[in-house]
Amino acid sequence: MRLRQDASAEKLAGRYYTPYDLAEFIVQWGTSNIDINNILEPSCGDGVFLEALRHIDMNFNCSAIEIFEEEALIAQNRLILDERFNIVVSDFYESYIELVARNEKFQFIMGNPPYIRYQYLTPEQRDIQSNILNMSGMNANKLINAWVAFVVAAVSVMDNDSKIGFVIPAELLQVKYSEQLRMYLMRELNEITIITFEELVFQDVEQEVVVLLGRKRTGHQGSHVMKILEFTDVEDLVNNFTTVNRVNRFQPIDMNTVKWTKYFLTTEENRVVQEVINNRNTIRFADIAEVDVGITTGNNKFFCVDHKTAVSYDLLNISKPLIARSVNIPGVTFDNDDWQYNIESGSRTYLLDFNQVQEEQLTEGQRDYIRQGEVNGENLGYKCRIRQRWYAIPSIWEPDAFFLRRNYHYPKFVLNQNHAVSTDTMHRVAFNMGVSPKKAVLSYYNSIAFAFTELEARSYGGGVLEILPRELENVRIPNIFDLVIEDEIVDMLFNFLNQTIREERNIEEALNLIDEVLLIERMGYTRETVNSLRGVWHRLKNRRLSRGVTTIINEI
Repeated sequence: MRLRQDASAEKLAGRYYTPYDLAEFIVQWGTSNIDINNILEPSCGDGVFLEALRHIDMNFNCSAIEIFEEEALIAQNRLILDERFNIVVSDFYESYIELVARNEKFQFIMGNPPYIRYQYLTPEQRDIQSNILNMSGMNANKLINAWVAFVVAAVSVMDNDSKIGFVIPAELLQVKYSEQLRMYLMRELNEITIITFEELVFQDVEQEVVVLLGRKRTGHQGSHVMKILEFTDVEDLVNNFTTVNRVNRFQPIDMNTVKWTKYFLTTEENRVVQEVINNRNTIRFADIAEVDVGITTGNNKFFCVDHKTAVSYDLLNISKPLIARSVNIPGVTFDNDDWQYNIESGSRTYLLDFNQVQEEQLTEGQRDYIRQGEVNGENLGYKCRIRQRWYAIPSIWEPDAFFLRRNYHYPKFVLNQNHAVSTDTMHRVAFNMGVSPKKAVLSYYNSIAFAFTELEARSYGGGVLEILPRELENVRIPNIFDLVIEDEIVDMLFNFLNQTIREERNIEEALNLIDEVLLIERMGYTRETVNSLRGVWHRLKNRRLSRGVTTIINEI
């Protein structure tokens, strides 16, 4: 963790200035088709939103808050002759308490909340932030960035008929710590429009952002709808918003899920997705297997060794075959030949398992390796430090299959045919009694499972798709286990899939065949439905891959 004294002034202040064209767009949207008396800018910086608002020809009172006096002075100088603006030098958290006490409400709230990590906040700010979240039915924790509390506080002081326009991190869409915020927004706002960009708005910090346009509407308490609109950049947004917004209709908000990925899809695509969910021909991955995280060693560098190291320190007899990295996955099977190939390639192919021997049974070479680790401080990490024997990794067991935690072009699911183990770069899969391993793989490598993986998982910087054990268990897969399928057909499809991946051919060659033989011919899915699901996979996959230029995850 970086300490406060190591952070830049920008990160401590959360100051990343909004382009004027974007601020102007938000202001024009926020002040259109609504009666406005009071406007709030909770973190005005040098006043770019205020400058845009200054050109709006209407009467209003705008309260603008800025914690840094030098920034507030710049904003004041911009608006020195405009009596509609009142710029206050204050911490918004403290001003918020006063707003609540006065029961002051606003018809339009705008801005770019500061992106400040929890550890950079003062103790007083942490307390107020926790209170803001708790009062709104959310749980405060040390992962929550200041922008989350700013959004919650701002929404809580919106009038019955009002708008909010904020520039916030794209983490809003899917990361775990934003789940409660998404649910809060779905409850509190009648209309939510999320604007995303293919290109970065803040080039210097590589922070991907979205624009949240929210509205409360009097008389619409029971109606909650949402849409997500995608644009290339701010210029594309300014020039084409009216057209794109008109042709993309709001979709009813699904209060049963906190993920917003589905709103990237069309109404027809979502209809097909829901049809598949309701179809008895599909089941959850959890119905055929249990998924657990891979082995947490506490120090992969020490516990994962190559063949040369294993021989030098007499570690072979206390080691297990290891499949440690995605490059070590050649197909949908991992057997002894694959492991031997990785050994010859110099990969770290052994996981040390000292649980097999008592301390007095250790050989001199093994003792030397442990002593060398202690000299290098390998035993000082938290996971190692709390163990009775720091070098004995707990919970080592051999799964039936592995599933790569972070994937790129498509998910990686591989059968364990070599008694191997894995680090936490992979999840461990244990099949339920009687489940055919080959059928399990085929039930996953098809358009249904690939579409639902994109829907259940979450994409991060660099276009990576990360899926957690519970998310994988929730993926819908076709129930081919109740079908009578000749062994020859299963073997043919499985071998073709394995060969396709091993030869690094396009995975869609295998999907085409499996979809045709299993989904269409055997299960009766229409070609239109299968094509629609393949389109869902393409749409969501291509979107995250196009965002591959963004490589920093929650860096601010």
